[in-house]
Amino acid sequence: MASHRRPKQPSRTRVTVLTTAAAAAVALSSQAANAAPSEKPSKDEVKAKVDKLYEEAEQATEKYNGAKEKQEKLQKEVSTIQDNVARGQEELNELRDGLGSMASAQYRSGGIDPSLQLFLSADPDNYLDKASTLDQLSGQQVEALKKIQTKQRDLAQQRSEASEKLKDLSATRTELGKKKKQVQGKLSSAQKLLNTLTAQERAALQEEEQRSNRASERQVLTGGKTTPASGRAGAAFAAAQGKIGTPYVYGATGPSSFDCSGLTSWAYAQAGVGIPRTSQAQANYGTRISSMSDLQVGDLVFFFSDLHHVGLYAGNGQVLHAPRTGTNVRYESMGTIGGPFMFGVRV
Repeated sequence: MASHRRPKQPSRTRVTVLTTAAAAAVALSSQAANAAPSEKPSKDEVKAKVDKLYEEAEQATEKYNGAKEKQEKLQKEVSTIQDNVARGQEELNELRDGLGSMASAQYRSGGIDPSLQLFLSADPDNYLDKASTLDQLSGQQVEALKKIQTKQRDLAQQRSEASEKLKDLSATRTELGKKKKQVQGKLSSAQKLLNTLTAQERAALQEEEQRSNRASERQVLTGGKTTPASGRAGAAFAAAQGKIGTPYVYGATGPSSFDCSGLTSWAYAQAGVGIPRTSQAQANYGTRISSMSDLQVGDLVFFFSDLHHVGLYAGNGQVLHAPRTGTNVRYESMGTIGGPFMFGVRV
């Protein structure tokens, strides 16, 4: 008959460990169930973060604009040098043809002068250094040789200059690509934050911005006394007023979209004044005005310590500018730009 053993009872120590583990698991589960979910950023917090990203995007935009301007300038310089080299090569060929005609004439009259024959078969750049041969050439031949030598040296120098410009152009294109990625990255991050808002929250932000725009416009039209715009500044300001409502697009210079310095450079171009492309360069183009009370309508006004934002003074403490991505050309109080007023410039 088989024996029946009773199951071995767990030790008291093991029971204690298991009981403690179970209790801990229950406690953690309870805490997880009762823990508040991570709080969603408020509308105002999202707006603050988005505004910061837009500011950083504008900083990168002005650097992008500078690299783009440099690229365009280098392209023109390279093209000019290459055209000069092509023309110079044609002139050199004509000079060589002329010297060849002299050689042919000598051959028909009894043979080519040995010194001229040597030149035609060697590099003329070093040939004239052999002074002992000069007395064997006619004055006309010597003059032709000197012209050829000078032209060859000019062409060599121009080709070297073109090569350096092309290297600089390649580096500038690389820099331009990096700046473009920086701008796009900032704008993408800002859009992702905006997408976390509800439709109602986005509408509320838009309404707040529109109220601010209307208040700024009323201040321009009905505010205190301001020196009116005149001359070229007046013409530039009038041109910019005609673009109110036009969208901001980074790198754009009009007429259907603008960034901040794109608007100011376009506006002054309509007044017949060529000013630099970037805000930092525009800051050095005219008479600097330190006090806001001395500003006149149409003066350039600069913001932030690195001068990455510029607009046109509109009077009564307002600026007419292209603010940032997601906005249009508009009036705005200089106190709400997001960065301190640094100074003005009278073009």
